[in-house]
Amino acid sequence: MASNHQGVVGFVNLDDLSLDLAASLLRSGYAVQAFEIYDPLITEFLKLGGIRCPSPMEAGRGVAALIVLISNADQINDVIFGNEGALKGLPKDAVIILHSTILPTYVQNLEKRLTGNLHLEIFSFILLWFSGKCALMNDCEIAYLVDVYVSRGMSELLDGKVMITSSGRSDAIARARPFLSAMCEKLYVFEGKVGAGSKIKMVNELLEGIHLVASLEAISLGVKVGIHPWIIYNIISNAAGNSWVFKNHVPNLLHGNTKHHFLSTFVQKLGTILGVAKSLTFPLPLLAVAHQQLILGSSHVSGDDDSATLAKVWEKVLGVGITDAANAEMYNPEQLANQIACKSSPVNRIGFIGLGAMGFGMATHLLRSNFCVLGYDAYKPTLTRFSEVGGLVCNSPAEASKDVDVLIIMVTNEAQAESVIYGDLGAVSALPSGASIILSSTVSPGFVSQLEQRLINDGKNLKLVDAPVSGGVKRAAMGTLTIMASGTDEALKSTGLVLAALSEKLYIIRGGCGAGSGVKMVNQLLAGVHIASGAEAVAFGARLGINTRMLFDVITNSGGTSWMFENRVPHMLDGDYTPYSALDIFVKDLGIVSHECSSHKVPLHIATVAHQLFLSGSAAGWGRQDDSGVVKVYETLTGVIVEGKLPVPKKEVVLKSLPSEWPLDPIDDIQRLNQNNSKILVVLDDDPTGTQTVHDIEVLTEWTIESLIAQFRKIPKCFFILTNSRSLSSEKASALIKDICRNLHTAATSVENIDYSVVLRGDSTLRGHFPEARIRT
Repeated sequence: MASNHQGVVGFVNLDDLSLDLAASLLRSGYAVQAFEIYDPLITEFLKLGGIRCPSPMEAGRGVAALIVLISNADQINDVIFGNEGALKGLPKDAVIILHSTILPTYVQNLEKRLTGNLHLEIFSFILLWFSGKCALMNDCEIAYLVDVYVSRGMSELLDGKVMITSSGRSDAIARARPFLSAMCEKLYVFEGKVGAGSKIKMVNELLEGIHLVASLEAISLGVKVGIHPWIIYNIISNAAGNSWVFKNHVPNLLHGNTKHHFLSTFVQKLGTILGVAKSLTFPLPLLAVAHQQLILGSSHVSGDDDSATLAKVWEKVLGVGITDAANAEMYNPEQLANQIACKSSPVNRIGFIGLGAMGFGMATHLLRSNFCVLGYDAYKPTLTRFSEVGGLVCNSPAEASKDVDVLIIMVTNEAQAESVIYGDLGAVSALPSGASIILSSTVSPGFVSQLEQRLINDGKNLKLVDAPVSGGVKRAAMGTLTIMASGTDEALKSTGLVLAALSEKLYIIRGGCGAGSGVKMVNQLLAGVHIASGAEAVAFGARLGINTRMLFDVITNSGGTSWMFENRVPHMLDGDYTPYSALDIFVKDLGIVSHECSSHKVPLHIATVAHQLFLSGSAAGWGRQDDSGVVKVYETLTGVIVEGKLPVPKKEVVLKSLPSEWPLDPIDDIQRLNQNNSKILVVLDDDPTGTQTVHDIEVLTEWTIESLIAQFRKIPKCFFILTNSRSLSSEKASALIKDICRNLHTAATSVENIDYSVVLRGDSTLRGHFPEARIRT
């Protein structure tokens, strides 16, 4: 073993991740020794170049850091405090890095016990507590403890690389940091109490558990409404309803690769988290329901049945034939869309009803795509805006439907859709025979099916395309939406060019009208649950005392992340509920899920509880705020504040970050350089504040060639030109600078032996004028 313990790291117990940590330390030049009783692991460790130790005591002997892997609290006595425990051989200035899955309270108690154990070896001492560190009269160092949660990064950036979340007193972190940094690609540090690593792990597992059950519910609902589960997976894994769990676990579920033992693991983990929440009197409704669902799944497995798959178990729980549906004949929705687009009929006039945030963007994009568009909206100022961009404004749904080939309806809900189609001055009364209707509102599949039948019964040969959209306001205006369309071949061919113009990704879903809305419904189920679970997670994290901004960063690289978590949780952390998508939207969309699961007799517990959370937020008066405002339900119930204030930097840290003091006074050097410079400095100042900071410098308020010649003839070191360009637009500021520079060039060439440099000084350069100014000078 190495004699210099500063270069030695010990391990007590190994696992696959520990081998990666050891390999990284060895590559960084440390000597690494370990105790492990499982031969395959120690064999791999020896292959890496590590040294085998016969006991935990020997693994800790002479090390600067000791990494201890503990899977349950019962191991603590033997591994650390036993007769041959690690503490017996550990130098008293070493740091213990605890890589464990035990609860934060156990970690905190271990720290206290470690400190106390060392003190008992000294018969006479006085404890002094200062800044959280225990010191002894004889200056004996104590053991330093750092708690770590080691995992593999799940983001594209950290894909599979080691990530460490650590916590401990600042002095312990300082000692551990070189070893932690050497062992991982990404290091998170929570200074203060130990236990943050275990807490982060709990929050991540909370999200993974909820997302797993939500994914199972989503696939089950999709199958129940007739959508092929692989179609659901392929679309949603690239949409707002995606999560790491959905993307990575659903394929194994559908292939039948996930065994039922998977459930037992989650049941145990989630039960532990619920126990901690109970001790804190903190409600976790989504996690509680997920836990109960997983227990129910476990109850459907016979004790001796090792072959049962998660899909088969879930079929018993919800009564849905997932396996048969997954094995049914597949088709390619995007390929179908391409085929439809190639056979599409030409479209001359388009009617558009519903010029809200999404509808306005869609309608104006169609205008830019050279379609003639007639628009109607109940809000008159929107019609004025539409007219200003070239649209034809109508005063009723009927007027917007007259003589059109295709009518697009983009209203808020089913009641509004019913009104604009069949109400007073409704669209059906004015639509020409054979016209097509594209219904892009988010409505229930049942409503779409019933609407198609009513249109057939009207006898006007009106065709309906069910085409809900996803992507948001910006993509609506750019024509890059995702559209899930369904209907008869005739209806799809008559609208194909319009659908293609509005979308970046167009999917044709088989199953007739209602199938497109079925896919959108499943997406909204997942999206809504992920927003609500994100709120539950960060609120619980706040209750655990974790810095919520750092919690967000860790989760986005972990298995608990989702598209909605990454998009909505920043709103929660900023306390900004400006409505990008109103909370009431999910009251409606998850209401559709609740209605459809009732109609199809498939119980969706997670989705239903998420719906109740959004209903609670709406009832509290937050319905028109952003849907991320659902987090206020937790804040109101528990008193926690999830808003993540940016940390105030410590004075010592800021001072250390500054460059060292210049060893010599630079004024003489600056003056010498200035005297040797033969160029005249011309400063273009955009407002008078700059001229107030200099002394004995002339300021010109005009830049005629004559005035510039007169100034150059004085051979000054410097002069200012006050441009007053601060209030100008970028284009006007650029033109002004070019004009001044042309005059400077003309004036300088008129005076012998004149050379000059132009410097731009002013706020306008910081507000966007800098690129133009730099290029022109």
